[in-house]
Order: sequence, then C-alpha cells, then structure tokens
Amino acid sequence: MKRVYLDNAATTPLDSDVIAEMTNVMQNFYGNPSAIHTLGREVRTLVEKARKTVATLLNASPAEIFFTSGGTEADNTAIRCGIAAYSIKHAITSKIEHHAVEHTLDMLLKEGVIDKLSFVNIDEKGNVDYNHLEELLQNNERSFVSLMHANNELGTLTDMERVGDLCEKYNAIYHADTVQTMGHYAHDVRKLKAHFLVCAAHKLHGPKGVGFLYVNNSIKIPPMIYGGAQERNMRGGTENVYGIVGLAKALEIAYAEMAEHQAHIQGLKDYFIAQLKEEIPGIEFNGETDADKSLYTVLNVSFPEMDMADMLLFNLDINGVCASGGSACSSGSNIGSHVLNGIKADPNRPAVRFSFSKFTTKEDVDYALGVIKTIMKQNALV
Repeated sequence: MKRVYLDNAATTPLDSDVIAEMTNVMQNFYGNPSAIHTLGREVRTLVEKARKTVATLLNASPAEIFFTSGGTEADNTAIRCGIAAYSIKHAITSKIEHHAVEHTLDMLLKEGVIDKLSFVNIDEKGNVDYNHLEELLQNNERSFVSLMHANNELGTLTDMERVGDLCEKYNAIYHADTVQTMGHYAHDVRKLKAHFLVCAAHKLHGPKGVGFLYVNNSIKIPPMIYGGAQERNMRGGTENVYGIVGLAKALEIAYAEMAEHQAHIQGLKDYFIAQLKEEIPGIEFNGETDADKSLYTVLNVSFPEMDMADMLLFNLDINGVCASGGSACSSGSNIGSHVLNGIKADPNRPAVRFSFSKFTTKEDVDYALGVIKTIMKQNALV
C-alpha cells in the first residue's frame, strides 16, 4: 500500500546530506568536546563551526547561540530564565501557544514566580489583536511576552516585527517561539527585536533531540541546567555533537534552498485547498490560508460533521495517509485541541492538520485527495 506522509509539522524526514554529515562525525570524531587533548579539540571545533554556521544564517553572533535538546528546552529556558533574570512579575501570551510555553507559564504562575498572566485577544483565525497587546503592555509593569511566529496547528502567522516594536516601546522582553518557521523563513535577528528565538532541528529535516536558543546579547540570563561548563556555562551536559552538526547542516540546506522549497510547497498547498473546495461540500479551514498570512507548510482542514468523526484519522491512516488531529504533541488526548478550542472552532466538525515538506509531491497530494473523497463517500458527504 502506498504511504503518504503529510505530518511534517510534527517531524520531517532526515535530509540525505544531513545523514551523511552526521555519519561522518559518528564514525570519525568520538572525543569529548570538553577534553583538552587532540581528539577532544577536533570535536570542539565541529561544535563551534556549527555554532558559527547557525549564527551566520541568522545574522547573529556565535555568542548568542546556545545548543539545546530541542524546542521545548529552548522555550523553557527562555521563559524561566528570562523571567528570573529580570524579576518580571507579569507575562503575556495567547490561548493558542504550544504547551511548551503554555504549561511553563502556568507553572510559574502557580509557583508565584509571576503574579499575573495575561492573554492577548485572538480572532477566529488565530490572529493576534495588536491593539489589545499594546493595552496589556502599557497597563502593566515590565512584561515578558511569549508569542509564536506561526501556530503549529493552524499555520497562522504573527507579525514578529510589529510585536518586537511594541515590546521595545514598553521595555518588554520578547520571546518568539519559532520552532515551526525556523528554516522556512529567513530570520535576521538584527532586524527583529526579539530577545529569544528557538529551533528544533527535526522540523527542518534535521535530527530529533537537538535544537538551539538564540539569546540577544543585550540581555543576560542564568542557566536552567547546571552540572558543567558546557555552552559557555549556560547549559550543563555533554554536547550532542552528532545532532549539533546535523542541525547546522539542515539549516544551511534550508536557507540555500528556501525560495525553491517555498514555491514548491505553497503550490501544493494551494492545489490541495482548491481541490478540497471543489470535491467536498461544506469544507472549511481553521486558521489563515492566504499565503502572506499563513505558514506555507501547514493546513488545518475542518470536515463536515459525520458519523464516527473520531475515526477519521484512523481511516486516513489505514488507507496510507499520515496526518494529525491538531498538534502531534497532544496525540492521545481526549480533551480536544486547546488551539481549536482557543479559536472557538466547531467541536462537531472533525479537524485534520495536513503539513507538507520539500519531499511532498503532487502525486502524494492527489493520493490523499482520493482517500479523503472515498471516506467522504462512505459517509454520504459527497
């Protein structure tokens, strides 16, 4: 049976050039990067070369890049340590952030680290109300703002420059969760006014278990993980050298091929949308779908009400189509997507997130459309 993978927002296949780069390191460079002997220094050179690659692509300084175990650790470090470093008592976020942000801020409120947690208004497409954000900033003491660049379930984009300008105006610290957009858009940190950006390599055809945190050199934060002097005393623990090298290679490829991949993927997404509208009566989409307002790799589809709606993902899977019901990080949850709840999506309509990559083909999309149409016929919806 043909197997079509349309869950790239959850994780992406490894690029073959990334595999080759990592394999070389695994086979030939095994020293501990903290060791002072030759084999250790060779590996330290690989780590610092990767750091410089990442920094150059982001127009950052290598001293602003800290390698982590992934996006969740990077988000936690930015939030916990950023708030602690400046004794901030007020945080601003939205109801549709990733749980790495939402749960961390909830815990800081429970622990009494912050006194107040405000939620900026969002519309039915997941767009931030920037006027309300300014009200929250001007009516409270110094704030910590955590808003994602692109929602991982909806694809709706937030204007990072506009948020950055507001945070600068009111002396707020700005953390942008860029897990879904790193490698898909060119982030120039000298133009953005974000204090923190984050990356998870497996979202851009790199390895799982590695990411990085960008920390603007205008601020200083303490470590979240203690135990060693690694990452310039900012993150204890022996570096994941293979992963770090793979991350840098994946990001390098992503930047080099970004325009080509964006055009390819956006074309597939637009085609998918058009075909769904034509073939499935009553189809709707959660989040923005316009190219300038939506992450081109993500499409959240709201299907008509049907019997056994909770079996839709299963039926897609047994027919060879891999997709998600909202965020993959919530798989197995029986309380529904907090993102779809946050935009007040119709709970009676099954929602599926389809997400594409540079490896997705038109044949893949056509196959998925055929499966969807068959399922809809079985439910007498077409």
